This record gives sequence, structure tokens and C-alpha cells, in this order.
Amino acid sequence: MDQPFDPDSGDGIESVELKSALEERYLAYALSTIMHRALPDARDGLKPVHRRILFAMRLLRLDPASAFKKCARIVGDVIGKYHPHGDTAAYDALVRMAQDFSQRYPLVDGQGNFGNIDGDNPAAQRYTEARMTEVARLLMEGLDDDSVDFRPNYDGQEEEPVVLPAAFPNLLANGSQGIAVGMATSIPPHNAAELCDAALYLITRPEATSAQLLTFVKGPDFPTGGILIDSAESIAEAYRTGRGGFRVRARWAKEDLGRGTWTIVVTEIPYGVPKARLIEKLAELLQEKKLPLLADVRDESAEDVRVVLEPRSRSVDPVILMESLFRLTELEARIPLNMNVLVGGLVPRVIGLAEALREWLDHRRVVLQRRSRHRLGQIERRLEILGGLLIVYLDLDEVIRIIREEDEPKPALMARFELTEIQANAILDTRLRSLRKLEEMELKRELDALTTEKTGIEELLGSDKLQWAEITKQIRAVKKTFGPETKIGARRTTLENPPDTAGIDFTAAMVEREPITVIVSTKGWIRALKGHVADLSGVAFKGDDALKISFLTETTAKILVLASNGKVFTLEAAKLPGGRGFGDPIRLMVDFDDGTEIVAALPYQPGGKLLAAGTDGRGFLAPADSLIANTRKGKGVIGLDEPAKATLLVPATVGDHVVVCSADRLLLVFPITELPELVRGKGVRLQRCRQSTLTDAYVFTLSQGLPWRDSAGQVRLANAALLERWMGHRADAGTLMTRSFPKFERFGK
Repeated sequence: MDQPFDPDSGDGIESVELKSALEERYLAYALSTIMHRALPDARDGLKPVHRRILFAMRLLRLDPASAFKKCARIVGDVIGKYHPHGDTAAYDALVRMAQDFSQRYPLVDGQGNFGNIDGDNPAAQRYTEARMTEVARLLMEGLDDDSVDFRPNYDGQEEEPVVLPAAFPNLLANGSQGIAVGMATSIPPHNAAELCDAALYLITRPEATSAQLLTFVKGPDFPTGGILIDSAESIAEAYRTGRGGFRVRARWAKEDLGRGTWTIVVTEIPYGVPKARLIEKLAELLQEKKLPLLADVRDESAEDVRVVLEPRSRSVDPVILMESLFRLTELEARIPLNMNVLVGGLVPRVIGLAEALREWLDHRRVVLQRRSRHRLGQIERRLEILGGLLIVYLDLDEVIRIIREEDEPKPALMARFELTEIQANAILDTRLRSLRKLEEMELKRELDALTTEKTGIEELLGSDKLQWAEITKQIRAVKKTFGPETKIGARRTTLENPPDTAGIDFTAAMVEREPITVIVSTKGWIRALKGHVADLSGVAFKGDDALKISFLTETTAKILVLASNGKVFTLEAAKLPGGRGFGDPIRLMVDFDDGTEIVAALPYQPGGKLLAAGTDGRGFLAPADSLIANTRKGKGVIGLDEPAKATLLVPATVGDHVVVCSADRLLLVFPITELPELVRGKGVRLQRCRQSTLTDAYVFTLSQGLPWRDSAGQVRLANAALLERWMGHRADAGTLMTRSFPKFERFGK
């Protein structure tokens, strides 16, 4: 029989606890994703894949002035030497760097199909070609001058830069998006000239805050343009904390067609929104009749965006039409701001505008110092060689003799003229044609020039002021290249205040106005029949359910629903289920408390008044506007003491008298002026109900009579003379209805 396997027996097998192993490995994965994939470096604004693509293109000599090379060649070098991942990931990153609608300042100059703003895919990498842009060249300027550190690639056979010198403020100029593990980043693009101005101000005033820098940086500058409609306060807060968002709208204009007709032409759409998806959403809403003010949408775009919106009629207000579209479609988008970057290339942190620019400036200073030291080393080596060469010209004959006669001329030269090994090698490598007199003069001029340059570099390295002056000069050159007067540097996104829409009812604008009949069943199911249906005898209900409430209204209306606990809920008539089925329970639409039921429902009339009452006979007049609830939880309106429940919510806008009726058929009529107007509360006593409860109430005009219905559904009218015996004051007990109201069912028509 085989022996059971013992994991502790050795043979290179080690037992580990599963929990600790999973934690350790997931942490390693998380750190790898954060550091080497998703978050950009604050100094050059690049993720590793973008940095590797640019470095590979530089090694292929794909400078802005050189010929294009196939993208497949570039991708092959990237994944073969530096980025051991799929070619699709590398090519997708390369494509995005070339798209002028994705990057504010493209880093790659593409030739071929690199996709479009509609959201179409680019051609395969074997068909497209690419080279670097001037921005990419600036990012790598000085890479050969020991300006940054290099590290081994994944297999140790090549070296790649840890960060690029970045003579261009790429982090903020082009922005970045990424999702890591437990954190994400989202930085919108900005205008490079504005960033340069802010950086120059920060050099002269190192303690400047993000709010002060907003004098120069107006806000994001998207490659697709658009209009930024956020307030100055919200923009300032977003840049101060590094977190927030920006609302961007499409740019549109009214285009007159003559004879009073017009269309709206959209020329710029929000950043990151595929135009094809936007048109598709507009067409879908048109089919669903959710855009009653819009008749048609056409895409007439060529190289520039041109989306034509045709109104339903010439009387439509273009501002209301566009505002309704902004609310329902991606013609308005929110671009998040989450400036979560790798500070110093190591620590992920959310930073503000001032700190982001400071990181770039500090990096530029380090690059300047390293380049200067590198150049200083080159000068010192050349000066050493020049010193040896000039010695040669003092005694050429002796040098030639030593070289001709000595078996080991280098030691002999070093001993005779007190030369270093480097100088001796330089002399031995000198060509005979260089021994002419003219060459000696050129060497002396070079010696003087290098000595002067060395003195200047030493002064630069010893003075902070001179270093910042040199960085200022470099930034001014970048600003001149990408200034507002240039085609690529001109600001595309403008800042505007949205139109004042406080008095506009957008519910009516976004829903096609149609007549409906709302039906509420005894068990709380609601639905809306098309049209105004007078005869509801043919309406079917589920199981033993039955009709409780019905009324006529329109799809643009709001529905007020009173629950037995005194809360009022608001429903949109346009969102009610249709009349083909049994409808939906109202409980699914709002948050009812346990044990409550629907006692009343009616359409909301803006500016109107309603009579609210409970079974204990107490009630009050309430402004209809104060009863609108904006959440599913409703709004508490009627205050109740156990065991009383809410029972009535009836219109009270028109009328001068109130009629109330109790369960024991006691009727009371009194002037409406005796009722107070409250927003919420218990109210006052309408009728004294000792052993009974209040069951019905109605507000009417006494001179026109009181309408009521009998059990057969017939409408009857009680005139003022008939009602004389029931006239009284609020809080009276009332008088028995007797034979004047045979088979009474309820008040109203």
C-alpha cells in the first residue's frame, strides 16, 4: 500500500498559509498595477507603456522630420524589448497618442486610419504608419545627456528611461485616465500656453496657491472644444483639492433657413463622447417620443462636426429645446477630475494644480543640473585633451622622434612631457594633416571657448537664480511654440454661464403631451390608459382587486399620492405603466412604510390649494407646491395621533365653502375662510366626530350648488336653499343627511 504524501518531508516543497500567500500576492499585483500600468508619473505625465513607445520610436529615429515607419514595426520593438504584454495593448496606446480628438497635443504623427470621433476602430497596425511629433521630441530632449536615470528592461538585455526629461508640461496638457487597484486617475487636458504662464508665475512666487494660478489656467481645454459651464467657485475647489469634475456642453448655434424656419447646428461635442453613439441616443429618444420639441436629427459631418437638429415647429424656443437635450443626452457630459499621480515616480497621491506644476518644475531643475554636469564632464575631458595637443605643437620634432624611435612611445611621451594617459592617446591618434599651423590656432580658439563655457556652467550650478532663469527661458520657448496665436495652441474650450432656466418646466418639454386616464386599484396598483376614458366598466383588474380612484390628466403632469400615515408621494405621469396590463404596485415606485395604504391620488396643479384631513376630523388647507416630494421617501404632511389615519386630499383652489361628512352620515357645511393654510401639521377640527370618523369632504361654490353622486353613479346637485339646514361653523357635529341625499356615495362630479 502506498504511503500517504507528507508535505513536510522536504524535496523543495514549502507549506504556506493560504491567507497570507493570497494577501502577499494580491498586494504585489496591486503595486504592480499602480506603479507600472495605471497611474502616470507626475514629472512627465506618462504611463510606462507610453514612455516605452516613445523611447522605441526614438531608437528607430522616427523624429518629426524623418520618414514614417509601419506601426507594426514600432509595436514589435516595444513588446519585444520593453513591454512584455500583448501587441493590442501597445497598439491601442499608440493609436490614442495619435488621435487629435483624444490628445490635446498628440505625441504621435499618424499616417493612415487611426479611428475617428464617431468611435470607429483604427486600421490594423500593418496598414498604419507613425512618427513622433514636436511635443514628443520635447519630452525626450536631452535624453542622451544623462538627464534621467535608466533601468534594465524586463530581461536585462536593454535599458529604458525611468522618466523622460519632459521639456513640455505633458501631465496637465494631455491629461490621463487610468483605473488601478483601489484607486484611479482622471486628469482632463489643458492649454499648454496657460500652463507655461502658470509655471512662470510659480517660479517667481514659489508659495503661490492653486487659486492664484487660476488667473492663468482658466480650466480644462479639450481637443474637441465644447463649453465649460461650471462656476468659478467649483472650478477653484476642484483644482485646490485635486478632486471634482467639470460639466461640458456641446457648442451649438441657431441657423436661420428663411421664412421663420430654423435649425440648430451642433459644431462641437463633449470630450470623450463618440459622435455615432450620441446620434444613436438622440434617434432612440425620438422614437420613444421623449423629445416632443425635436422633429429630426441629421449628421452632416465631414472633417468637422456638424449635427443638425430640426425642431418640431418654428414656435419652439431653441434654448428650451437644447436644455431638454442637455438633460437627457450626452450633449452635456461630466468630466471627472481625480489628479491621482505618482509623485517622484514612487508615491501615489492626489495633488492639486499648484503641486502638479511644482513637480514638473522641480523635475526640470533636476534635468538642467544633470545635463549641466554631464556637459561639464565633457568639457573637462576635452580641455584635458586640448592641453596635451597644444604641448605637441611646442616641440613637434621631439614628439615625432619619440614615436619613430621608441618601442613604447606612449610611456615615453608621458614621461618626457608630463602627460596623462588620455593626453598621450590623443597625441598618438592625431593625424599628420592636423599638425599644420592653422590647426594649432583652431585648437587655441576651441580651448578659449570651452574654458568660457565651463566657467558659465560652474556659475549656473552654483546659483539657484541662474538655474531658474534658464528654466524660465526654456518655458518661454515652449510657450512661443504652442502659444494662443498658433493653430494647435489656441484655446478650444470656452467658459460660459448657462442660461437661466429657473422658470422653465422641463417636464413638459421632455415629455410628449397626451391625455391619459390614471387608474388606482384597491390594492395599490396604478396604470395610465391612453386618452380620456369616461366608461371604465370594461377595465380588468387582477384577482379580487377593484377600482378605487380614477381621474383624467396628461402625460406632463405630476401625480400626488396620499398614504394613510400622512405622507404625500409624487409620481411622474409619463413614467406610469401603460394600460395594456394590470399596471404596477405603487410600492415599487416609492418607499411606503409597513402597514400603510393609499387613500387618495390626484393630479398636481401648480399654484393650487388642497384640503388635507385625517379620520379624526382634523385638517387644513395646504399649498399644492409645498406637497411635491423630490425623493422616494415622500413628504410628511398630515400630523396624526393614533389611531387616526389620513383620509382626504381634495382640490381647494376654487370654492368658498367646505362640506364634510362623517361615517354616521352627519353632514356639515361651513365657509372655507374658517380654515387655516399650513404647509404641514395636524390642522384644526373640521367636524366633531365623537364616536365616528371623517369619511368625505369637498370644496365648492355655494351659489353653484354641491355636486354629489349616488350609489348608481348618477350626478346630483344640492342647491344653496337645500343646504341651508346643514350650514354651520367649523368643528360643529353637523346634521343627519336624512332623505335629501338618498343612496349617497360621495361628493363631486
